[in-house]
Amino acid sequence: MKIIRISTDNEVSVHDFPEGSYSEQNRVLRELIGPCCELYEHVMPKRLYTELGASGKAGKQKGSCVSMLMDEEALYHDLDDNLVGSYLYESDKHGWAITGNILFVGETWGRDGIDFCGIAEEQFTMLLPKLTDLAEKARNHK
Repeated sequence: MKIIRISTDNEVSVHDFPEGSYSEQNRVLRELIGPCCELYEHVMPKRLYTELGASGKAGKQKGSCVSMLMDEEALYHDLDDNLVGSYLYESDKHGWAITGNILFVGETWGRDGIDFCGIAEEQFTMLLPKLTDLAEKARNHK
């Protein structure tokens, strides 16, 4: 299953959800977010659901719910704003920008609650062109 990364340069890339233990998966996810990322934050940005139509509820299908991961301490790392992440997070309304690279991942119910996974095919196929379009608009806006 795939995940989507959008850099602060508004470049979209697709990656396989990492294999291995939770620790191994978390290490790879942090590396994809950025070299300074030691702790990521799970974010459910409103416009991801209201405007792009992603599912925000974990169901029986693995990866049917989509959420965003970002560097929890990005403001301390003096990272550039992520225009796509900030737009989806409605930063224009409250003033708190998303900084650094972001990941879009799927969610599934695990033994201890919600686990991250790749995005379900239906959600991925619907979401990738919309995120790519937003990133292109952000590149043109800069």
